[in-house]
Amino acid sequence: MSVAVHYETFGDGIPVVFSGSVGSSLRMWDDQVRTVAASGYRTIAYDHRGHGASPVPPGPYAIPDFGEDVLALLDKLGIERAHLVGLSLGGMTGMWLGAHAPERIRSLTLCCTSAELGPPSMWVDRANTVRAGGLEAIADGGLARWVTPSFTGDRQSLRDMLVSTPQDGYIASCQALERMDLAGDLPKITAPTLVIAGSEDVATPVEHARRIVDGIPGARLEIVEGAAHLGNVEQPEAFTQLILDHLKGSDD
Repeated sequence: MSVAVHYETFGDGIPVVFSGSVGSSLRMWDDQVRTVAASGYRTIAYDHRGHGASPVPPGPYAIPDFGEDVLALLDKLGIERAHLVGLSLGGMTGMWLGAHAPERIRSLTLCCTSAELGPPSMWVDRANTVRAGGLEAIADGGLARWVTPSFTGDRQSLRDMLVSTPQDGYIASCQALERMDLAGDLPKITAPTLVIAGSEDVATPVEHARRIVDGIPGARLEIVEGAAHLGNVEQPEAFTQLILDHLKGSDD
């Protein structure tokens, strides 16, 4: 059953939904949403279930749950079709939507994500670590995956965003990632698709992006140098421009 996720919206025009990573909130898109809105789009950024200010239903979660939440949000806002920009878990949500609700998706921009993210034991171990020690127990490791050592932005705000994630929601999301396998869905996706990878992303390396591009008909790949997993935060100008160019090229 879908939940009513927390969201913020800016601007008017063709809608663009921004879907974030596990352990983040809609704040991770602050560098994109207003710029894209100023370019003539209605931007909608939201918190996944179990994250930020959204409800925390009992777990475990599965990727279709995150997708159904987006469909419920579109219905609530009276939006028939939207572009979707997703990073990591948000990209997985986008792939599911592109395969299972193609009539609702204008285009996909899949950032720093994967269609097969293993091994499952990694997510079991991470969930167990959070059960034992809370989000603080994984915060330093998470930040090290999110940005490169040369990142000059606000590391503390990123860390605070991660550790403020509801513990039960994070664990339930790990259970979704433990079982996630979208490889079989990729050939079903017909929406114009851009895949953006960070050259320094160790969480979802470039080869994961290449597999997505190989699986989705007509998809193309862009690699942003000097970007780790939260590439849109670390290299905001490059990511925003790639997103905008793809949106404009996909409008119909």
